Amino acid sequence: MQSQSWPSVAVALPGTGSDASFVDRAFRSALSQLGVATIAVEPDPRRVVGSYRDAMDRAAAEHGTIVVAGVSIGAAVALEWASDHPDRVHAVLAALPAWTGSPVDAPAAASATFTASRLRADGLDAVTAEMTASSPPWLADELSRSWRSQWPDLPSALEEAATYRAPDLATLAALRVPVGIAAAVDDAVHPLTVAKEWTAVLPRAAMSESTLDEIGADPGVLGRAALAALDRVL
Repeated sequence: MQSQSWPSVAVALPGTGSDASFVDRAFRSALSQLGVATIAVEPDPRRVVGSYRDAMDRAAAEHGTIVVAGVSIGAAVALEWASDHPDRVHAVLAALPAWTGSPVDAPAAASATFTASRLRADGLDAVTAEMTASSPPWLADELSRSWRSQWPDLPSALEEAATYRAPDLATLAALRVPVGIAAAVDDAVHPLTVAKEWTAVLPRAAMSESTLDEIGADPGVLGRAALAALDRVL
């Protein structure tokens, strides 16, 4: 990482249905090597995006310029906030972007909508058991914990995420803040094509790749990958 002055804090935003624990492990270790403290946000399932924006507003008001980071929808909200507050953002670390602009036809949005409907119909325990049976053990463990912490408001959180309009191509093209993108080459829910699109359209962006197995073994892979990509555009 190039020698430069970094902000004192980064605000890290979880993905849909996830929690502060995972996003903290994704980014804290890599950022701490730069002397940057991580504020991992616990989403309010009754107003996920609003709680993320509030957290970034508070951090910027207290610390001035900040780093913003996120996974999936957290990455999109981080980019959206950076586009609205470019003078307050040193850099964006965007892991596993899920879609650009409209969520229509996005696998992550469809998955969130389906899961919300199943939760409303069958309850948390039954749907968690189904998820556990069909997911890698690391992901099942992560979601079992975070889903329970957000119950009974989890379905509404998933539905909010599924209707969130991410930054579109015009917004991405106008963002001058440097962006490091961490992508997984084998994640059907967060397609590599989306990460490549963001990298191509953002004026100052680069991308690093990893696999789901690598992320499952150590979520910190995401933070290291995003910072390695960022180093190429700073």
